[in-house]
Amino acid sequence: MAEIDDVNSLRGRFRGFYPVVIDVESAGFNAATDALLEIAAVTLNMDVEGWLVPDQTLHFHVEPFPGSLLQPEALAFNGIDPSNPLRGAVSEYDALHEIFKMVRKGIKDQGCNRAVIVAHNAGFDHGFLMAAAERANLKRNPFHPFATFDTAALSGLVLGQTVLAKACAAGGIEFDSRQAHSALYDTERTAELFCELVNRWKRLGGWPVPPLGDDSSGETD
Repeated sequence: MAEIDDVNSLRGRFRGFYPVVIDVESAGFNAATDALLEIAAVTLNMDVEGWLVPDQTLHFHVEPFPGSLLQPEALAFNGIDPSNPLRGAVSEYDALHEIFKMVRKGIKDQGCNRAVIVAHNAGFDHGFLMAAAERANLKRNPFHPFATFDTAALSGLVLGQTVLAKACAAGGIEFDSRQAHSALYDTERTAELFCELVNRWKRLGGWPVPPLGDDSSGETD
């Protein structure tokens, strides 16, 4: 339980976790064999009144790792041409090294213990990030090895929608379907959506949680 002076902080709100919104675009569904092609990350912050807001953003086009598979159906879906030199793609190591550096600084600045991925259908993005980090031999991975915050599940609970575009619409967030399936655009919208879900719970009176043993109803036995 967060202390009273810790209520309006990330560490207090998320039990020491530092939430980071992630979206990836890939050349398939298998994180072990299919290429990671694009990744974006948005960190979050809380203002002095405890409202969650997006903070910093990083975005990279990524070179397919040696021997990776490029599934034609996936490329047709996301519209990415991995051979296009204008992508300005970098290695998995370079992309994740910069993201991890930003995240580790945020963890330190916020007094948190570990980062946790926030994503829409989070298992997919978590799997690709972890597989790429292992291939790149990045030892100081700041992200929890299995815990995530899934905005698809949270949106289904709060908004009755699980598709990102529909969840954003239900949450009053503008969504341009023509820009969807860009890691940067989807990450920015997912960050707005997660902030709205967390802030809506606060507006409804669900946060901060009353201390154990606090009978706020005023009733007595």
